Amino acid sequence: MRDFFIRSFEMLVGVIVVVMGIAVLIGAVGAMFGGNMMGTGGGILAGLAVLVIGGIYVVFMGGIMYLGLGIYQNTKRTAELLERSRAG
Repeated sequence: MRDFFIRSFEMLVGVIVVVMGIAVLIGAVGAMFGGNMMGTGGGILAGLAVLVIGGIYVVFMGGIMYLGLGIYQNTKRTAELLERSRAG
């Protein structure tokens, strides 16, 4: 049952990263062509800023989530290896 939840979380992390990427793209387009919020007119630079900063955020957050999953997988493999070496 534990493996089911871990595999489900791995799939969920992939979906979350993709949705975050799509949200950054939509936000960048919205910043480029958006209306006049607080006296700013948007434009190419605003869209590029959202795209760059949002892209860095997606990479950072996705990396942290995948790092956590990688630590779990490495710990699991190490425990299995130690169990085999004690039994053998």
